[in-house]
Amino acid sequence: MTPSVVEAMPWTPDFSVSLPHERPRRVTLLDSSGGTDTAAACNAAFLKLVLAARERNVFQALASKRIDEHFRVMGVAYPAMVHLPRSATALFGIANRGAHMTAYTRDPATGDIRMWVPRRSAHLRTWPGKLDNSVAGGVRADESPLECIVHEADEEASLDPALVRDKVLPCGAVSYVSLSGAGSGGEHGLISPDVLYVYDLQLPSTVVLSPQDDEVEAFYLWDMAQVKAALFAGEFKTNCNLVLIDFFVRHGIITEDNEPDYLEILSRLHRKLPVPTSPPPPPRPAA
Repeated sequence: MTPSVVEAMPWTPDFSVSLPHERPRRVTLLDSSGGTDTAAACNAAFLKLVLAARERNVFQALASKRIDEHFRVMGVAYPAMVHLPRSATALFGIANRGAHMTAYTRDPATGDIRMWVPRRSAHLRTWPGKLDNSVAGGVRADESPLECIVHEADEEASLDPALVRDKVLPCGAVSYVSLSGAGSGGEHGLISPDVLYVYDLQLPSTVVLSPQDDEVEAFYLWDMAQVKAALFAGEFKTNCNLVLIDFFVRHGIITEDNEPDYLEILSRLHRKLPVPTSPPPPPRPAA
């Protein structure tokens, strides 16, 4: 958490905040359940605090975003899930989970790839008018990355869920840390660790992506030269660039032979995040 957020947050009795001179500085969530149901106590405390901050209009990030969609706190060791409203994750510096799918066609004669590229609607609070990956969304607390892709593909691109489940390929993940800024729809300078689960979907030329909800303005079917030109021109939403580069690497478009910084690129696509992304291992039994 950044010092400005800690100072502005209307802390409830569920939290203990260290004094400014103490090192390291800590925000501790107190277990009101006394250990009987720690996850439920955490979830209630997060929601109560976010509602208090929203009521006082403390943070732009909470002003006009839904608070009924929750993200899971990764790295928690309790049997039950800990989660908080999606709009508040960046305020707490908690790692987000996203799922991004690249839909493409391949010419059977030449092997040339053409990629489906959507343009985000101009009315969106975050990254309006920017280009995006074919299908993308935040992974809700109660779903898997694959389930996220299936329903987002239906809602955003009019893709048959049965087709997606049958043909989509999981291709790993990219991880990074960013600072919120223009286009993020909230406070600037928030530290945001993220994991994006990456999927590919090769489609026949007869399948056409088309907007179904109001979040996508249009879809374009572009060759790799057009995609690269838009990437270098800064037309894509920033984290989509990582997914595109990962696609280029996996499909042999970026290689050791044509990119002098190839190994550095691979390393930067898979940053080690400064927050837990999986539960700690159980203690080893005594010898």
